[in-house]
Formats: sequence, structure tokens, C-alpha cells
Amino acid sequence: MDLQKLDEALLALFEKRVELSQMGYDHASYDDIEEELHDLEDDFNDEYGDFLEGILKEVHDEYCPESDVLLPTAYLAKKFVVTADGAIEVGRDAGVEVEFVDDPAANARLILLPSPTRIVFIVGKQKKIVWKAE
Repeated sequence: MDLQKLDEALLALFEKRVELSQMGYDHASYDDIEEELHDLEDDFNDEYGDFLEGILKEVHDEYCPESDVLLPTAYLAKKFVVTADGAIEVGRDAGVEVEFVDDPAANARLILLPSPTRIVFIVGKQKKIVWKAE
């Protein structure tokens, strides 16, 4: 697996989602950008889905075995906030909600992030990188 190409494809998806999240539904280009995003998602899942689903299965088995493994693009944030310094933050509801085996009542999520490609497990305010492309 070419992890550099994986990261580039994931970053392209991330950037397209950021672009879309900055538009209102009434924006003239909204529908076109949304369609471009769906095409990128389909291409990403076709190219990297099996590889990432295998990794996600291992992560799920360790941290949240009661939760189903979804398509990799489901683990991407849908909304973003651009901070004053130009950084991008994901919302609290980013990624996929999962049932944490050690604390089923906890608000736990898995999120797929680029640069480098990694999977972050979030429980409350704690974040842990549970897989990173190397």
C-alpha cells in the first residue's frame, strides 16, 4: 500500500469537505462541490476501502467490538471550524460514535484524519492515536 498516495487522497477529501462546510446550501456552487465530494468519497472507498476497513476492524476489536465497522469515509468529520490563525478544527461530533468496551456509557468516537493518515479514538476530552500510517 502506497501510504503517501493514501494520505494525499485523504487530504483531498478533507479539503473538499472543508470547502463544502464553508458554504451555505444557497451558495451557487454548493451542489457541484457536493457532487465532487461524493465522487471523491466513492473513489477513495474503491481504492483504499479494503485496506482501511481491515485496520478499522482491528481498532474496533480492541476498543469497541460491539460497534460495526463502517466505510472509511464515515469516519471523516463532516463539519469543520476554521480558527483565527487559519487552523482547522473538527467538531465534537466528528467521526463515528462507538461503544467503548471499557465504558459503554462514555461518549466515544473514532475519527480518520490526514497528514499523516491516522485514526484517533476520542473518549470525552481524551484523544489517543490508535493507528498511524508509517
